[in-house]
Amino acid sequence: MLQSMQAPLFFGLIAAFVTTIALIAVAARGDWSARHSGLFALAAGGMLVTLSLLHITPEAFALSRHAPGLILSGFLGGLMLSFLVRVLFPEGGEDGPAAAATPVMAIALHSFIDGIIYSVTFAASFSSGVYAASSLLLHKFPEGIIAFAILRHHGFGNRRSFLLAFLAAAVTTPLGVIASVPFMYGLGAEAVGNLFAISAGLLLYVATGPLMEPLKEEPPVRSFLSLGGGVLIAVVIAVLPIHGPDHSPHDGAVGTHDLLDMRP
Repeated sequence: MLQSMQAPLFFGLIAAFVTTIALIAVAARGDWSARHSGLFALAAGGMLVTLSLLHITPEAFALSRHAPGLILSGFLGGLMLSFLVRVLFPEGGEDGPAAAATPVMAIALHSFIDGIIYSVTFAASFSSGVYAASSLLLHKFPEGIIAFAILRHHGFGNRRSFLLAFLAAAVTTPLGVIASVPFMYGLGAEAVGNLFAISAGLLLYVATGPLMEPLKEEPPVRSFLSLGGGVLIAVVIAVLPIHGPDHSPHDGAVGTHDLLDMRP
């Protein structure tokens, strides 16, 4: 078991390192990041909705017949969690610290699922694991910035934002690897697709809900440029040629062939 865990855990730790580098980059200019946290949030929203639609959702549809319902369930689940947080902490308001709980928890869950995907794709084949991990690694840098921007926008200090974003976006990926090791060989392609679908729904809620709130506060031109910049970055990430020789770009996402072979 320990031997089968080495490769996915190695990539999980690299993912955590990449996220940490992003956090250090934005935290080093904490006051500047706080002043522009609304614009960061809009750029993050553009990135998340684009990556969800261009990367995670196609993965889900390629692997799971239940993808549409689970994407909707993930979206509604994020909405209900946000509603529950506001009921339990009404004094926090829309811009208070409690309002950051739902989007940060959604990012943490998505990052945890990334770790599970690492384990499962390496269980399918080593090449599938390498290609899938390489593709997912591209998303880890913006994930750290997104979590940090959310926390700063909702009133958290620089140091606390760094720590909470580190726990949510960095630590959770290797934790996902460790948690999935006991059952990674028994987790089929459809289960992986189900995880992708739930993750896509949650991130779509975060991108179209909490991260779009600064539209009411920021000047229209700056808002449009930030949102468009986030979309552009995500499109560049999505179209980078991270495909092996036996994987066609039209198959959805990296490693899909190997995962489909796991289906009963």
